[in-house]
Amino acid sequence: MGIKNGDKVKIHYTGMLEDGQVFDTSYGRQPLEFVVGAGQVIAGFEEEIMGLEVGDKKKFTIPYEKAYGPARDDLKFSVQRSVLPEDVSIGDLLEVHQPDGNFFVVRVEELGDEVAILDANHPLAGKNLVFEVEIVEIS
Repeated sequence: MGIKNGDKVKIHYTGMLEDGQVFDTSYGRQPLEFVVGAGQVIAGFEEEIMGLEVGDKKKFTIPYEKAYGPARDDLKFSVQRSVLPEDVSIGDLLEVHQPDGNFFVVRVEELGDEVAILDANHPLAGKNLVFEVEIVEIS
């Protein structure tokens, strides 16, 4: 029968970009545990493991539309360089705090003398993701 909605699963995985660069893995730590259909992982991931059994291994690619979505230009914005830490570099992640107490993480995309461009897209937005998984437990 294999994995179906409502099952609690434990999975070892390695997530990579299409060029083979690993962005995350569970190997060397506890397997990822989640309930299938509960929205705890990206939708494309759940679709690919349906029907798999304990011990099965699978490699698959999730298109960005079923992962973190497209990179959106409206999530990039400019700020005065002077409001950023002096030692900030391109690629750094910063927390932006809102008046209501919430915050979000941005990546520094460009740094000029007067202006910086910050990107609030998820770091994996717009990227197809490759996963290698091994089913450890189904309950």
